[in-house]
Amino acid sequence: MLVVHVFDVLGDPVRRRILELLADGEQTSGAVTEVVRREFGISQPAVSQHLRVLRENGFARVRAKGTRRLYAVDDPGLREVDEWLDRFR
Repeated sequence: MLVVHVFDVLGDPVRRRILELLADGEQTSGAVTEVVRREFGISQPAVSQHLRVLRENGFARVRAKGTRRLYAVDDPGLREVDEWLDRFR
């Protein structure tokens, strides 16, 4: 797994949008993909890649429910952002 700095993760507008969607509550991967594809015009595999980056860097978690994958905001990545920002507060 490649470790990426939190601001590199959040620097991408697609990933920020996905986090905004997840902030409203748990979402299926299909629902996230539908919105992101419509707004950014990217493919389903590209959306899946962004979800993977968020997951691997502690910003999102996934759970299986039958054949569906449900994504939600996870807080380790957000805590790292908070810790970095605390230096400036």
